Amino acid sequence: MKYRPIDIARRLGISTSALRHYEDWGLVPPVARGANGYRIYTEEHLAYFECVRAMSAGFGMALTSDALKRVRSGDFDAALWIVNDALSELQQEKRMAEQTIRALETIEPAELESKGKRKWMTIGEVSKLTAQPASAIRHWEKMGLIDPPRNEENGYRLYGPAEVRHIRIIAPLRTSVWSLETIQRVVRELDRNDLEQARRVARDALRYLHDSLRRRIRGIRHLDLLVELAEGGPAAPRRPTC
Repeated sequence: MKYRPIDIARRLGISTSALRHYEDWGLVPPVARGANGYRIYTEEHLAYFECVRAMSAGFGMALTSDALKRVRSGDFDAALWIVNDALSELQQEKRMAEQTIRALETIEPAELESKGKRKWMTIGEVSKLTAQPASAIRHWEKMGLIDPPRNEENGYRLYGPAEVRHIRIIAPLRTSVWSLETIQRVVRELDRNDLEQARRVARDALRYLHDSLRRRIRGIRHLDLLVELAEGGPAAPRRPTC
């Protein structure tokens, strides 16, 4: 079956210029033209375009471009391993997010109170206590994630229970997919003694990872169909375009 650019554009809910961009980027096979000079797309082109749309929603355009170019070159296994590695990274991000949520859930409201005497520590002592490099702690300070007071006499930073708590929360967050804005929201809610709101922010971020997994699985389904088609096997029935 042959398709006009407008047919595929409408099917995918995008513009015909987007189709041309995918062509220019080398994400689809060469396109033949009719006697009138108009592009003529085939079932193969449709499969590529559908794969681009489905995969980019879950993996981003850079990885999608890499995978599809490998499919076009016939390196099917490499394309599949690329998305497998991305899924493994997402799994690690989920573990770190769950670790953060567990850390937040073990904090008792009373721990947020900063009244009374505070045990001040140096950055070296905090680094040892939290198992985080001093360089990372300084970096988080520059990013505005923690703001320890300074000793008026010598200007050295002073770290108390609140700063230690922040560092223990920030550490797993910074190694995962969480944005700087999300981390700042969690820390801000802790500073406001709103522990439950901080937990809600963390749970929302975990739900984002769940949604990301679903998008990636949809992309992998399209990639699997495309690989089968490119290998010359029987194409499975198409699902409605995502």
